[in-house]
Amino acid sequence: MSATKTVAVRLNGRDRNIDIGHTVLTLLAELDLQPGMVVVELNREILERERYADIEVNDGDSFELVHFVGGG
Repeated sequence: MSATKTVAVRLNGRDRNIDIGHTVLTLLAELDLQPGMVVVELNREILERERYADIEVNDGDSFELVHFVGGG
């Protein structure tokens, strides 16, 4: 029986294990977040949205996700 490989990340202050192979974009999709509605800070650096698909999630990464909510 083979175990799914995971990496340990910190997501909004909480430790979490996620499957290996994610990019920032696919991680957002798994979390049901729209890339255009989220600001992503990775290891204390705010990422440009155009880079989400190119940046791989690595073991030990720390994410802060700020989700914009519309309303009035």
